Amino acid sequence: MGGEHNQFEVGWKAPNDGVYREIGEHPDSEGISHPREIHLKKGEPFPEPTNAHRKWTRVKNGDVKHRNGG
Repeated sequence: MGGEHNQFEVGWKAPNDGVYREIGEHPDSEGISHPREIHLKKGEPFPEPTNAHRKWTRVKNGDVKHRNGG
């Protein structure tokens, strides 16, 4: 049984409609200042993050901080 990814890389397709935020490459790399947030519809590709060492993660409802770039 396959699980759903929680980190996404550039070019991957969004699994669901929603807001996605940049995160650090490693789980313990919290504290990114001014992470970009984007809104994607299911099937849309993830864009390049602002830093090559970042990935995307889906923002849980109510945790959207700001929207820029999407």
